[in-house]
Amino acid sequence: MSRKIGISAVMTLNIQGKLLDFDTPQVMGILNVTPDSFYADSRVQARETIRLRGEQILSEGGQMIDVGAYSTRPGATEVTEAEEWQRLELALSVLREAFPECVISVDTFRAEVAKRCVKEFGVDIINDVSGGKDPMMFATVADLRVPYVLTHSGGVADDAIDGNMSAEEYVPSLCRWLAERLQRLWEQGVADVILDPGFGFGKTLAQNYQIVKCLEDIVGVFPDNAFLVGVSRKSMICKLLDIQPEEALNGTTVLNTLALKAGARILRVHDVRQAVEAVKMIEMLKD
Repeated sequence: MSRKIGISAVMTLNIQGKLLDFDTPQVMGILNVTPDSFYADSRVQARETIRLRGEQILSEGGQMIDVGAYSTRPGATEVTEAEEWQRLELALSVLREAFPECVISVDTFRAEVAKRCVKEFGVDIINDVSGGKDPMMFATVADLRVPYVLTHSGGVADDAIDGNMSAEEYVPSLCRWLAERLQRLWEQGVADVILDPGFGFGKTLAQNYQIVKCLEDIVGVFPDNAFLVGVSRKSMICKLLDIQPEEALNGTTVLNTLALKAGARILRVHDVRQAVEAVKMIEMLKD
């Protein structure tokens, strides 16, 4: 939702009854409790390393922690629901004990896991990279009354998006995909929806960069929804520059800066300090 101030809109999210606004873009730090996430330095699995990673995210200026227990990189090992929950239970217990006021997001595509995270640990946001693949997810989020990240995921057989579609055709189709699911979420009573164009999810290199090129137009189609951008150290950087994820910080910062200029309100990142600095510099250039 958004509230008007002058000619601009300040977007807000209802976080446990408190309004979080995005007048200044927010930085979401990634905390992976997985053994196989594509960026090795993001993996933490023991109580103390989880606490230290949470402390690092917050001390470097991050406003949110996004916890993931199921790697979504291509070729990742499948994780059972029980194993995903076991990993999340450990991480969330540590974070809630150490940082009780922190805004926590959970990266899961399973409705039952989302429900347990909110009910048992008061998780604030559900970040679903599948775009609602679980048929119970939209209804579950509506019942939980928490903000939901709707991520576009292309290249799936039952979607209206063709992985072979040209870059120029791709953006209008992406917007239609988001609009259709956003309407379904609203009809079920989900008031706070964050949109994520889903960089890297079922997209060719050209399609990813077409989204970057057109991101300001995409954001303009959905003026009442905050946009989350997650490009941190992804293959769209590594493939273009012929580098490894460990070398992709500079490319990440370039894309994060372009995303902020296009209107992104949340940056999901591994490297929090650099993202916070990008936000400060872009904010300095505002009229």
